[in-house]
Amino acid sequence: MIVEFAGILDNLPLEESETVRKVRALIAPKTTAELDRLAVRARALTFQHFGRTMRLFAPLYLSNECINSCRYCGFSRENPILRLTLSVDEVVKEARHLAVAGFRQLLLVAGEHPKFVSRDYLAECVRALRDDFSSISIEVAPMETEDYVPIVEAGAEGLVVYQETYNRAIYDQLHLAGPKKDFAWRLACPERGYDAGFRRIGIGALLGLAPWREEAIALAAHLEYLLKRCWKSSLTVSVPRLRPAAGEFRARFPISDRDLVHLVCALRVAFPQVGIVLSTREPAALRDLLIQVGVTMMSAGSHTEPGGYTGQGREKVHLTVRGRIVPPEVVPPANDRDDDIATAQFEISDSRSPQEIAAVLRRNGIEPVWKDWDAALMER
Repeated sequence: MIVEFAGILDNLPLEESETVRKVRALIAPKTTAELDRLAVRARALTFQHFGRTMRLFAPLYLSNECINSCRYCGFSRENPILRLTLSVDEVVKEARHLAVAGFRQLLLVAGEHPKFVSRDYLAECVRALRDDFSSISIEVAPMETEDYVPIVEAGAEGLVVYQETYNRAIYDQLHLAGPKKDFAWRLACPERGYDAGFRRIGIGALLGLAPWREEAIALAAHLEYLLKRCWKSSLTVSVPRLRPAAGEFRARFPISDRDLVHLVCALRVAFPQVGIVLSTREPAALRDLLIQVGVTMMSAGSHTEPGGYTGQGREKVHLTVRGRIVPPEVVPPANDRDDDIATAQFEISDSRSPQEIAAVLRRNGIEPVWKDWDAALMER
């Protein structure tokens, strides 16, 4: 009998596993002394299972076109923003810039619009990049298993998909229209990707949409389920916090720096073998702290808009209003807008260069890892 995670999620907290109960205890309010002791345990487990290393990757945004209406996202169809989809050649030029900076691990990111970011377009991008990048992952609209297969065959090895929030009622309130409104379809996406052959699977929750402890319990249950269901893949978890973006949505349930540290420590103690990912959403000082206690993979020098690294495609940038392109001759002037730069998904907080991040890691006794995998390892 196949057990689907949706059923497990709906029965929380009445039917919690031992692991989920452990997480509940770990995230319970703690004194400073108790949190310090938890951080010491997390740090020891991180070094035990991952060594003194940190995988470094860069997000490369392909497009900010989107057909979904999501209240919290800068790319939402409802937002009148400047949009752009890069050609494959432009994607390659952006990627070469990242290669020069040292990156060999890329995350291809795009808004959810099948007209602009199709299965074939993604496969073509991956094929164009695979000789220069040992690890290519995608964070795009959920697909059917058969649509993922050509992307895997092209050379992509990782799939990242965040549920955003595991609270069904809040999810429904925040996703007004579009395919993303289907909670269950998104929830089962990691399994479809696993069945297609991705060897890395990344999940996460966008903190600030629902109470963080509630999200932590659901996230832990999802991790536990995927460790059993997708046991041949390497799993990672991300806990990004909301950042300012177009649409000016504000977090309903803000999570403090202290609570984020608490969450990372709890996840590490409960899941010592799972990678924890940290993006440039977080401020530099907090990132420097978290690399000491549980994070094993982080981005650096990031841009969250297509063409952000080298300015590719600027001549194609256009304004859309509720999904419709506004002709250039009727676009109103905007004194606070650069009309040839696509709008970012969100504001980053840590703007340090990859080289600066690598230097910080080394000062803390952690070796930056630009490449930890090569497809040649699987060749006979």
